[in-house]
This record gives sequence, structure tokens and C-alpha cells, in this order.
Amino acid sequence: MTDHDGPAQSPFNGDLRKGSNAVAAGILVSRLAGLAREIAMARLLGVGVGVEAFKAALRVPNLLQNLLGEGVLSASFVPVYSRMIAAGRRQQARDLAAAVLGILLSITVVIVVGVMIFARPVTRVLAWGFIEGTDRFELTVTLVRIATPGIGVLVVSAWCLAILNAHRRFFLSYVAPALWNLAIITAVVGASIAGLTDTDVATAMAIGALVGSVFQLLIQVPSIIRLNGSISPRLSLRTEGLRTVVARFGQVLAGRGSVQLAGYVDLVAASFLAAGAIAAIGYAQVLYLLPIGLFGMSVAASELPALSTMDHSDRARVAMRLEGGLSRVAFFILPTTVAFVVLGDLVVAAVLSGGRFDGDASLQVGMVLAAYSLGLPASASSRLLQSVLYGVGDAATPARSAAVRVAVAAGVGILLMLPLDAFAVAAGSIERITPATLTIASAAERASSDSLLRLGATGLALGASVGAWVEWWLLRRAVRRRVQPVRMLGSRGSRLLIAALVATTAAVATRHLPLLAQATPRIHGMAAMLLVGVLYVATCRTLRVPEADELTDAWLRIVTSRRLR
Repeated sequence: MTDHDGPAQSPFNGDLRKGSNAVAAGILVSRLAGLAREIAMARLLGVGVGVEAFKAALRVPNLLQNLLGEGVLSASFVPVYSRMIAAGRRQQARDLAAAVLGILLSITVVIVVGVMIFARPVTRVLAWGFIEGTDRFELTVTLVRIATPGIGVLVVSAWCLAILNAHRRFFLSYVAPALWNLAIITAVVGASIAGLTDTDVATAMAIGALVGSVFQLLIQVPSIIRLNGSISPRLSLRTEGLRTVVARFGQVLAGRGSVQLAGYVDLVAASFLAAGAIAAIGYAQVLYLLPIGLFGMSVAASELPALSTMDHSDRARVAMRLEGGLSRVAFFILPTTVAFVVLGDLVVAAVLSGGRFDGDASLQVGMVLAAYSLGLPASASSRLLQSVLYGVGDAATPARSAAVRVAVAAGVGILLMLPLDAFAVAAGSIERITPATLTIASAAERASSDSLLRLGATGLALGASVGAWVEWWLLRRAVRRRVQPVRMLGSRGSRLLIAALVATTAAVATRHLPLLAQATPRIHGMAAMLLVGVLYVATCRTLRVPEADELTDAWLRIVTSRRLR
């Protein structure tokens, strides 16, 4: 198969585009709402104690939501449920959905009550480096208690997402989190306008997160009722298919749990760095996770139901569909990687700068973003490779690969973060503040607002990138063994690499163009991203990459329709 053959002509491409576009559209809206949330926090609270406490407190709800819902539930429940629906066994599928919901609610209620009662020791475990008795620690305890009840609501919301995905109703379930973000935005803006302190603003955001989780669930319920009628949770281990779901749930939980554990390890490690590290990681991750959600998760989520019901003995057919997905992911991920790595500080300035978030903060967060983005192609591609393995019934390999990823990321990240924490951003440049050692920051440095711009978080991000590539290599090796060899960038890899090289050259040039260099960082960043994107798409269109034609044709239709009006 040559570089010009394969999935571009595949009969699956229309279905792939339709499904992934629906997921991407939903994720785009919700992630843009999340980006707006981060912009509001950045401009109104900067990288101070309120933001750090809020991000630390949300780690518990986010951890349990991801462990009990979303990725784990989709990978374990959707394949079994999808096969029942495809076979016309709708009543059995409803019974399975009710049994899964019953188990999820039972586990969640126990966890929610436990976390609320033991919020203080949970916070000690969550952020070891926070000094007990300080404002940052006490505020985090309060926010944990406020935000935790939303866990149960978000887990049920993830159950709704899994059912809607199985029925190939992608948009609503992925756009629903926008309501959660909008509730937080309303809280932070309203509290700031009211002149409340940073502590009270953070408390208002936690309340907003709780209210938003309810809205996120309610918007999905009518669609679930239309598809399956009213489903009441029940506990019955004899339900057909439940044992398979539970067995896979354990394996997928180990994999997804390892990924969540990696985030927890980063949080714990960052709590031992100078103040501001957790906030910097949080801001960088919002930007870093945006393309993964839009382009990696969208393709993987839309393909999982199809991959689960395909004839897996036809390995060539499965591989053709996989390479079509990998090409689509790579088309969008490569220019994003170039922009984040080469123009990281300008991207951050374009999106977040203003108010209490100044140029030095943009440089600090931009370096963390660039370090994370070195692993962006691997992280985005791994989502689809995992879906292939889940589709063929192999949940153990993704679990083992994720565990290795965590170990590598933690080891490399901790080794790098300590010496890098000796450096800080000051007046637009990087300076060494203390001798570079392998010791943690002092209690004073962890509590002082004078230490907010250190670079230790960059080391953790570099470790995450190394871990992402290790996981990708392990997953690709497993796919080669279970299906057949596939190329990382799909069937259009060489053309995409040429376009990426053009984009890289353009990105480097935009940093030194006199006209742009004299503009404000925000204008400079937006102009640079626009130029890089246009040149990349133009090169891909010249090289006859189908996704470039699709993108530009859609844009031309929009422009033409507006002119006709």
C-alpha cells in the first residue's frame, strides 16, 4: 500500500468523518467553554492561592468521574451494549444499562459520603506538599467538601454519554460539559464583580461546579428516555452481559486508573514545588487537552462502537479503518503540536493574558505547555489504538501500557522538576533563583506568593511526554500483534510530515518578523497561529490530503452562504 492508497478511498470514511465530526463539535463547544473558564480565572485570580486550591479540590471529583465513568465505562460497557443493540436485543440492552447504573450509583454514594466526612485527610493525601494550617490547605479542604457531591451526578452523566455513544448520538453527550463550565464562569465572574476575596471567589466556583454537574446531567436525560424509555437502576449480578462488563471494567479501570494516578502524582509532586506550580500545570493542561479531546478522543469515541461490532478476523479491514482514523488524527494534531512547542508562550498570551495574568506568567505556562506538547502526537494516537484493542476484547494491554506510562512519567518528571524549580521567569527572561539541587522547595517557598513563577512544573510536563511515547510504543506493538502493522500517521504520513515541516519553518519565522515582534503578545500570538495554520492547510491541500480539501471546502461553503444572504 503506497502513501496515496488506503483509507482515503475507504467506504468507511464518510461514516468516520460524520461520527468524529459530531464528537469534535460537541467537544469543541465544551472545551471552548472550559477555555473561557480558565481565561476568567486567569484574569481575575492569576496564579494565586485561590486557583491552586480550586484545582487541587477538583482533582477528587475529576478522578472519580474518570474512574467510574467516561473512558472506563465507555471502554467496558459500550462494546457489550453495542453488540446487543446491533443484534436487535434492545430489552437485554436496557436491562444491562439498568444493572450498570445500579452498580455505579452504589459505589459512588459510598465514596461521596466518605470523602465529605474525611475531607481533611483526603486533602493531606491529595496534596502532601500543602502545609496544614495555611490558607491554601484550609481552603482546599472546604472546596473538597463542596465539590464532592457532584461526583455522583457526573458519574450518571458519564453513563448517559456511554449509552448515547453506543447509539451513535455523539454531539449532545460531549457538548453537555459546557453547562458545567458555564456555571463556574458565572460563579467566578459574579463573585469578582461583587468584590469578594480570592478565597470567597474560589468557594463560589466550587458551588458553581456542583450546580453545573446537575445541569450537565439533566440536558442528556430526555435523549436517554427517547432511546430506551425510563431506566431505573437495579442491582442484579445475573443480568446478561454484566459479568463481561464488570470483568472488562476492572481491566480498563487499571488502565484509566493508571492515567488518573499519573495526574495525581503530578499534583502531589507539584505541591512540593514553589507556589504556583499547580496553577501553571492546570492552565497548560487545559490548552494541551483541547486538541486531544477534539482530534484524538473524537475519532476514538466515534470509532469504538463500529470497531466493537466489526468482524475482527478480517484484519485488513480493521487495519484500513484504523489507518484512516490515524491519518485524520495526525492531520489536526501535527500543526497544533508545532504551534504549542514553537510558539507556546505566544499561544498562552493570546488566550490567557490580561488582568492579573501578565507576560511572565505567559512565558512560565508556555514552557509547561511546550513540554507537554512534545508528547501530543503520541497521546492523541494512543486513544485510537486503545479503542482498537478494546474492540477486539483486549483490555489488559492498555492497562499494562498505562501503568508503564505512569511509572516512566513519574520517574522522569520528578527527576527533572527539582533542578528546574531553581529557575524562574523574571521580566521576560529566565533567571536562576537558587542553586539547582534535587531537594524540594522550602515551606516558605511553597506558601509565598513571591515564588509563583518557578519552572519546576516544566520538568513534570517533560516526564509526561516521555511517558506518553512509551505508552504509544507499547500499544502500537500490541496492535501489530493483534491486527497487523499500522503506520503512526496513517496512509498519508509522508505528506503530513512535509506540511508539518513547512508549518515549523513558518512558526520559527513568525517569532522574528519585525512587524509581529512589535505587536502586543496577544496580537503576535494570534497572527502567528493563523499564519502557521493557513500555510499548513495550504500545503496539505497542494499535496492532496483529503482532510485539507474537506476543511477548506467547508470554509468556502460558509463564506459563500454568508455572501448570498
